[in-house]
Amino acid sequence: MRSDDESTTAVLNRLRRAQGQLGGVIAMIEDGRDCKDIVTQLAAVSRALDRAGFKIIATNLRECLRDQNDDAPDMETLEKLFLTLA
Repeated sequence: MRSDDESTTAVLNRLRRAQGQLGGVIAMIEDGRDCKDIVTQLAAVSRALDRAGFKIIATNLRECLRDQNDDAPDMETLEKLFLTLA
């Protein structure tokens, strides 16, 4: 992933937060916590991952695709990658 240091730091922070939240979900399940609490925390993990993915797309998807082909990416490819997060 090529981007400026600020964007990379933001993505890494979001992924680390999601990693911590996922660890919390696992611990909650192991501890037999209430289903409602588990689902709420799992939704937070999902949002954190979505935000990280959208940040990656927003900052450098075109560059990433261009590096693979040396051509500008077509809209169909961009749309397909974007929708993988939906």
